[in-house]
Amino acid sequence: MIDVRLAPAPAVTPQPGQPAPDFELVNQFGEPVRLSNYRGRNVVVVFYPFAFSGICTGELCEIRDNIAAFEDSNAVVLAVSVDSKFTLRAYAQQESYGFDLLADFWPHGAVARTYGVFDDVSGMALRGTFIIDAEGIIRYVVVNPRGQARDLAEYRQALAALDGHGA
Repeated sequence: MIDVRLAPAPAVTPQPGQPAPDFELVNQFGEPVRLSNYRGRNVVVVFYPFAFSGICTGELCEIRDNIAAFEDSNAVVLAVSVDSKFTLRAYAQQESYGFDLLADFWPHGAVARTYGVFDDVSGMALRGTFIIDAEGIIRYVVVNPRGQARDLAEYRQALAALDGHGA
């Protein structure tokens, strides 16, 4: 049982209209990836609990299989979990992901915490998605409950709505 008096205060999830908190994490190849380096493009930041888990694999495979919809919207996908870069490399290779999987491994979940989607009890990121426009402003946020997959159609609608916001 967790003593709620000692539990950290819940993080605040950034909302549409706010600047996206910048971050730098390594991808599955150990290369640094900084969010602000994507200014001029839309970015879809997808937090997910763990590599190789069922719902996460289904969601990321759906993105992989529909990557043209993101590219057509001048968007790059950055998928973030608390797994190590070594785990993410094996995962990306097994599933043929062509987008960056970012390791929020150490400090454990620091970026997920910044985005208000880290679950301290389980030590994993929640299913949070942030669509960020070309100027670095958050335009869409969804955080799904544990065990509930995200809807790709919602991503497409949110990306389509960015036509008037840069890109």
